[in-house]
Parts: sequence; C-alpha cells; structure tokens
Amino acid sequence: MSSRSAYIYGISAVLLWSTVASAFKLTLGYMDPVSMLFFASLTSLAVLFIVLLIQGKIGFVRGLERSDYLRYALFGLLNPFVYYLVLFKAYDLLPAQQAQPLNYTWQIVLSILSIIVLKQKMGWKNALGIGISFLGIIVISGQGSLNFSDPPGVALALGSALIWASFWILNLRDGRDAVEKLFISFLFGSIYISMLYFYLHPEVPPVQGIGGALYIGLFEMGVTFILWLKALEKSERTSQVSMLIYLSPFISFMIIHLTVGEEITASTIIGTVLLITGILVGNTENVREEAPL
Repeated sequence: MSSRSAYIYGISAVLLWSTVASAFKLTLGYMDPVSMLFFASLTSLAVLFIVLLIQGKIGFVRGLERSDYLRYALFGLLNPFVYYLVLFKAYDLLPAQQAQPLNYTWQIVLSILSIIVLKQKMGWKNALGIGISFLGIIVISGQGSLNFSDPPGVALALGSALIWASFWILNLRDGRDAVEKLFISFLFGSIYISMLYFYLHPEVPPVQGIGGALYIGLFEMGVTFILWLKALEKSERTSQVSMLIYLSPFISFMIIHLTVGEEITASTIIGTVLLITGILVGNTENVREEAPL
C-alpha cells in the first residue's frame, strides 16, 4: 500500500510541476518577474505556514538561534529571491520549451559542485553523463545550430540551475525538517522581494497576472513540494518515485503546446533526451534525491 501511495503522490507532483512552465510564460504576459515572484512567494509562504500549523511544528521558529537566522537569511536570498528572479527572467526572454529543460541542468551542475566543493571523486560515468548533457544543452540552446537564439536568456536559464544547485549544497549540512527549512527561507525571501516590489511597483497588476502568480505559488513552490516529500517518505526506496520526475519535461512540452501555443521543435525533444540521458548516466555512481523546485 505504501508503494501505491508513493506513486500517487509522486505522479500528482509531477503532473502539477509539468504545468508550471506554461504558467510562468502565460503569467509573464501580464506582469514582470518581480511582480510575479512577489505574489507567488507570499502564496507559497502562506501554504507552508498552514502546513506547519497543521503539523504542530510552527513553534520551531522560537527555537532558532541568531546563527540560524543568519544562515536562513542567506538561504532566502538564494531561494526564492535570486533563484526565481533569474528563472522568471529566463522564461521572459526564451520560449518555454527552451527555458524549462535548461533549468533541469541543475542536476549536472550539482554533480560538478559535489566534485569541487564536497571533494567527491569523478568516475567515468560522471564524466560521460556531463558530456552527454552538455551536448543536450547545445542542441536545446541552438535549436539545431551552434548559434544560440538568445544568449542572455540561455545564460539566465543555466544561471538559475547554478543558483539552485548551490542552494542544495548549502542545505546538505542542515538536518532540519525540509518544510521548516523551506518556510524560514521563504520568510526571508518574501521580505526581500516585498521591499523590491514596493520600491518598483506601487500599482496593482491585472487580475489575470495575480491569478497566475497565485497558481505558481501553490503548485511550483508550495503544495507540490509537500506532495513530492510525501512520495519520497512513503516509498520503500526513493528510486521508486525519483525516476518519475524525468517525465515532467515531456508532459510539460505537451501542455506548453496546448496552452502557450509553441510548436515543440525536434531540437527541443532531442536535446532534452540527451540532457536527461546524461543525468541518468551520471547519477548511477552517486545518486541523491531532492525535490526539484
């Protein structure tokens, strides 16, 4: 029964995450990245607060020390503040079908950072996986040529992967409950984005944009993360559900085509297959599962 529940939670999370690339692109038609992150992060913060309240864990905040607050202030600066501003700007510049798989390179960046920062050894499978994924990045970015269609957009999408991988590495040494960590990070992140938003945007954006941002806060940053954690918790082996996440880009492409109207190119499909193949090859030597936000 636990395996069945794990798959139900895992598939639910993957299906919801598969919708957010379209939500990013459609919402950016009504507001800029700063406004989108402001409303989305506050929504996610509210969701996480309610979850901790239901679990009876919200009192953990009183037990935090000054060093904890300083650490989570840094975490909140990385995610959600800088990470999502960079990611949303990438979606603003690139077609959703390019930005979405390029953001998946965080797992390749994580492998590289693990070798540099954590002193993990690079095996031949790691090197081969990185090479295959790098080829996929070139195919996706150039759409069949060696000339990138939007170099700044590509740089931002890859930069978001670097920021997320760095956030992941920093979190490794923090043994606190994942929802608690995310809540306090989003608390600080929401403070940062609120200050920037009210400095730049005293006006209220269109209701369509606010609705889209609320959806993103619920299903990119909030509820879906909880579902994924439940899937990992209920699985007998995390590998049972972790492979489901690689379905997300392809489901996302279908949704992007239907909702945003982009024609999904062969280069996008081929590049994404190469990218994911490289991740799978590289991860056979040192696998760690984490919720891909």
